[in-house]
Order: sequence, then structure tokens, then C-alpha cells
Amino acid sequence: MKLVSYTRKAAPEQSWRAGIWLEQGIIDVQEALADAPATMMGLLADWKHWYERLQALQQPDGMQTTAWKQFKPLEDVVLGSPLPRPNSFRDFYAFEAHVKTAREKRGLSMVPEWYHFPVFYFSNANAFLGPDEPVRRPKATSWLDYELEVACVIGKGGVDIPVQAADQHIAGFCILNDWSARDVQREEVKVGLGPAKGKDFATSMGPWLVTPDELADRLLPSEKGARYDLSMVARVNGVEYSRGNLGDLYYTFAEMIARASADCPLYPGDVIGSGTVGTGCILELGSEQYPWLQPGDVVELQVDGLGVLRSRIVEAG
Repeated sequence: MKLVSYTRKAAPEQSWRAGIWLEQGIIDVQEALADAPATMMGLLADWKHWYERLQALQQPDGMQTTAWKQFKPLEDVVLGSPLPRPNSFRDFYAFEAHVKTAREKRGLSMVPEWYHFPVFYFSNANAFLGPDEPVRRPKATSWLDYELEVACVIGKGGVDIPVQAADQHIAGFCILNDWSARDVQREEVKVGLGPAKGKDFATSMGPWLVTPDELADRLLPSEKGARYDLSMVARVNGVEYSRGNLGDLYYTFAEMIARASADCPLYPGDVIGSGTVGTGCILELGSEQYPWLQPGDVVELQVDGLGVLRSRIVEAG
């Protein structure tokens, strides 16, 4: 199942509503199930219940309902981030190839502690953007970069969640672009508190939330939570820059969830990012051959089973 947050082009001032994405169009969740919440966050608050109801709705008997036949044509809607305002956003550093290369670019070797546990930083949950939503280049940067990632959305809260049970807490997966102002970030990290304003301005997520059952045929053997064989590609202005695979994660999402929930509750609507796949940003590739992003550039991130997340860079207003 693919779930979206959408609004109608004719009424963009309206609040984001939860919908089911199909090739024919969008089905409004609340119109299909009159007692359902109108928003994705409302669905996630009681995810097990609503997931089962929505799955049943897609069975042949459920599709006979009047609401199910009332598609919102795709050309009439605007998609937002599946969660326009997540509760929180933790972004991990879980691909070994990216960490190695990024550190080598700064003349640094791997930190041994990286292999001891998955690490993350908190970013701005109020700066999420949806597919095709313009990304404003911060005034302070000349080195704007994309990051090719996947995120999971928490659908079941908990604290001290064991790795073996952590996949049960995932409502679904999305493509994530953790935009980076590299020149700002380079100066900030010298202080030792993380990237701060170098990451604070925008995070794109979408185009939809894909539930794990849709990816079951891509599962890889794993003893530490689910791994998925999903190709990941980034293009700038139609030219391929990056290519990797979600299966290359050193730490699984289950391990990330276990780490994030240690002595700290996770809640439905929290977002956890994978970090950048190997080769998944200009910082790794080298700006001599792959120039920093400029206004007018179009960045497309594509992940098997998760769709395409497209963004255009614009000047700050």
C-alpha cells in the first residue's frame, strides 16, 4: 500500500489529507472510511487498527464502496511530504562506504567507535518538503548538495525496543533527501556539535509512504532485522550522479530503531533516516566533476519500490 498526504490544486490553502495512491488517482482515506482520521499523523496514532482497515478496503468486496470509485485525478492534486510535520527526525550514518569516503575527503580515517553502534543527529522536523516542492538554496551557501537516503516512519511507539522486534514498529518507508549546505557544515562541525545550520533549511521526503508488505519480495537474508535489495539512483538534470543499494546498509533500520529507543521513547510519526548511500552525494563524488547544485537544477532520487522524489533548486526569496 502506498499512502500520501495531498491537497487539491484548486484549494491549496486546505490542510493536508491522507490518501491512498493508485495508478488511477488518489483515494481519500476519510471518504473511504468515514470514521477514519483525515491525516497521516492521525492514522499513525492507531496504526495497527487503520492499517488493517485499509488493507481490507483493498480487497474485492471493499472496492465496491462508492468512495473507492471516487478517485481524485492525479493532475488535480498536490502531494506533500507523506508526513508534512513529523514528530521528530533522526538521521543516521549507517552506510559504511559513505562514511569512509566522506572522511577520506577531509583527510581522516574511520573512527573505530562507528563500528560499535549506529549514530545519528537530530534535524529540523519543521522543514520537511514534498515531491516537486521547490528547495530554496540558503543565502549562506555556495556548496549545496543532495543526499540519497531512505527513511522509515514509526507506526508503533516504544522504549528500549529490541532489534528482534524493531521491524514491527515500522509503518513504512520513503525516499529521503537530506539537503546539505557543505561550506556551512564544514565550519560548524569544527565546533563538535554536529551540522546544525548546514542541514536546518530543508529535508525532502516522498513521494509516498510504502508499507513493508509491498517490499516483501525484496527481502535479503539478515539476522539483525530486515534488509531490502533496492537500487538507489540520483540524477541531476537527467544525468546519473549516484548509484547504490539499500541492502548495503551496515546497520539495519531495526538496529537504528533499537539505538534511538534506548532509554528514550519513540512515538508514531517519528522519522528515522538511513544516512547517505555510498556515492550518494556530491561531497563524495567530488565537485570538480560534479558541480555543487545551482538554482534551476532538478534533482531526482529514485529507489526501487519507493518511486521517484523530484526537487527543483530555486534562489532564496
